[in-house]
Amino acid sequence: MHLEKRVLGRGLAALIPEKQTADSMQVLGSSIQQGVRNIPIEKLKANKYQPREEFNQEALNDLAASIKEKGFIQPILVRFKDNEYELIAGERRLRAAKKLGYKEIPAIIKEASDLDSLELSIIENIQRENLNSIDQAKAYKRLQDEFDMTQEKVADTIGKDRATVANILRLLNLPAKIQEYVSRGTISMGHARAILSLTKEAEQLRLCTKVIKDDLSVRDTESYAKKMALARSKSKASEKDPNLNSLEQELREIFGTKVKILKAKRGGKIEIEFYSDADLQRVVTLLKSKR
Repeated sequence: MHLEKRVLGRGLAALIPEKQTADSMQVLGSSIQQGVRNIPIEKLKANKYQPREEFNQEALNDLAASIKEKGFIQPILVRFKDNEYELIAGERRLRAAKKLGYKEIPAIIKEASDLDSLELSIIENIQRENLNSIDQAKAYKRLQDEFDMTQEKVADTIGKDRATVANILRLLNLPAKIQEYVSRGTISMGHARAILSLTKEAEQLRLCTKVIKDDLSVRDTESYAKKMALARSKSKASEKDPNLNSLEQELREIFGTKVKILKAKRGGKIEIEFYSDADLQRVVTLLKSKR
């Protein structure tokens, strides 16, 4: 990996100064690694590793208005690849510039591999706290799939603990419709995690609908998820083979106590309850008498 660990740990601030002077904005030195330069927008291609899929248009309009009034407080970050510029970080600033009809945009040019490009895109969005949980999960999954990273390596790379990364990745197990609600902010990650405790998609969708309709809190959602799981468990128990129910009843009458037949894929077991030492001796005596 081209970028040093300490740079990733410090984040984007280690690569882009918070504010550029007016003079530095005009630097057009011959080396593409020197300071900030203005790049023609038409010569800049999108970042194929951009982790963000959702762009809030209202927020984008606000950003465009701010740029029009105050200019670019921070340049975008690009790399020079195959004789053209490719965006690494600053997708929203680029889109805002296009909205304003700008022909050029200030940029810092950085040597970066594909992995560096994806990492920096993720880091920028996470540190700015404007990348939703589903986009984060998809970005982490790309790090795993495209760069053969373990969860531990992903966590180390982006500066989060492994449990956090694992919880975010689990969101991708949700139905696409619920993922969409999380992306839009209709439900929170807390709601999504509670819904994930249910194993059946139909139940997940039903609970998600209730969350939105009744404006449930995360705690209420967790409570409903537990109730639904318990109801399913009781329902499964009531669906037992009628023949087994009949056999259980016969055994109860023989032993005078509660008896359960638990069938597995192969074989199973019979549970006979007793409530005291004397009761145990009684059951044992009955068993011996049947020999």
